[in-house]
Amino acid sequence: MKFNIFGRGRSLRWAITFTCQIAFIFFGYDQGVMSGLVTNKNFLDVVNNPNDSTEGIMLSIYNLGCFSGCILNIFLADYFGRRRSIWFAMAWIVVGASLQASTYGLAQLMVGRFITGIGTGFETSTVPVYQSEVCDASNRGRLVSSEVTFIGVGLVISAFFDYGMVHIDSPVGWRVPVACQLIFALIVTFMVFGLPESPRYLYSKGRNEEAINVLCELHDTSPEDQKVIQEQTIIMEALHMESVAGEYSWRRILKKDRVQTGKRVLLAYGMQFMNQMGGINLIVYYMPTALKNNVGLSENTSVLLSATINIMFVIGAIFPTLVSDRIGRRKPMMWGSFGCGISMMFVAILLSFQGTAHGHITSSACVAFFYLFMLIYGATVACIPWVYVPEILPLNVRAKGSAIAISSNWIWNFFIVMITPTLINNLRWKAYLIFMCLNFAFIPVVYFFYPETANFTLEEINLLYAEHDTPARLVAKRYQKQVKESGQGVMESKQVFAREVEATHHEIET
Repeated sequence: MKFNIFGRGRSLRWAITFTCQIAFIFFGYDQGVMSGLVTNKNFLDVVNNPNDSTEGIMLSIYNLGCFSGCILNIFLADYFGRRRSIWFAMAWIVVGASLQASTYGLAQLMVGRFITGIGTGFETSTVPVYQSEVCDASNRGRLVSSEVTFIGVGLVISAFFDYGMVHIDSPVGWRVPVACQLIFALIVTFMVFGLPESPRYLYSKGRNEEAINVLCELHDTSPEDQKVIQEQTIIMEALHMESVAGEYSWRRILKKDRVQTGKRVLLAYGMQFMNQMGGINLIVYYMPTALKNNVGLSENTSVLLSATINIMFVIGAIFPTLVSDRIGRRKPMMWGSFGCGISMMFVAILLSFQGTAHGHITSSACVAFFYLFMLIYGATVACIPWVYVPEILPLNVRAKGSAIAISSNWIWNFFIVMITPTLINNLRWKAYLIFMCLNFAFIPVVYFFYPETANFTLEEINLLYAEHDTPARLVAKRYQKQVKESGQGVMESKQVFAREVEATHHEIET
């Protein structure tokens, strides 16, 4: 049951955005909170002072839980819908966080982290889809990017919380930060009571009357309003186009259909692969360890610097939140991968001088490139995949496809977190060269395989694949349709077209 506690129109849209942002604050907080606790003596005593391999399993089992949550979402997302999926996720998170905060052994902690991970996997593969389906094409990039900004907010909160508690030599020093995960989960649980279901999900289930009511609530208008009628028409047309081949079967994932569903699912999967494999998890999970073991800083300084490095993520993520609908998706991914690769290269170079006369100076200098990496990553590669995944997928598989794509995020997150303690303790500076090469490899992949999706409705993106169009031709078709419907004269039409091309020249890759 939904209670209309947030009103209609702008207030309702803000409530939706705020709920999604709080859900992603939890996501960031949960990812970052353990990084400052693995150096806490009381915490390590409770979990029997794990070695490198056990520590890797202890932290990465959360990511394995997230992967499992995504796989579970593949089968349950279309049954639950967007709102109930978020509730379902929060239930897992509350149970898992409670187990972690009350843990008295390694086994209980790992079970709690795995259960929390299931909820997080469900949440992260649902929330961006929900936000994308209830907002306009003109601000979709900004709104979904803002969710990633709040991942950074969660990281910063957890990092400074850990730093503030690092000197407390008692269970309070780590149980309280872990228990605070519950605050965000409970806020989201309450907020969802007042939110509507996604109208696109309702249309896909044949619940057209409910869908129209939701559209009217979102736009604060009546069913006869032209905007509601137009949005309903394009959604129904997209559903008809996608349903020509019947119910989609994953057995046909590598076979072409009219809207190239399989290809688009693979592109979404690859986008989240790039999000994880550039080295971000080394910083999120192991920055204090890397600064202590690789750079040679004290424990106190390492935890403090780790917290301030996470601030760069937030600062960087403000950029796409403001301008992602103007600069598009492709350029930030390519430039971001280049910048992250350069940062990792300089970290490796500077750390390679350890053991020499100037080793301490160069090792300390590499900290600047950790800051630079986090700034660039937050401004580009962190945000774009979360925006791109729900955009690129057709409606009939958007929930399932997003779950598959986000499972890529978590399984490769698990892989990196699992091997990082061994990498930074054994390969040392050479470990950063691996991430450098991966970042550079992503540039041609994005250039050759990923189309621009900015400023198109979710239904228009179908036409890029259904009619094998380019974004430039799709802009022209949209213009021609508008001219035809408005009855403009030829000379006026040419002038409008010239202005349209000029206005979109810097937005759309041609």
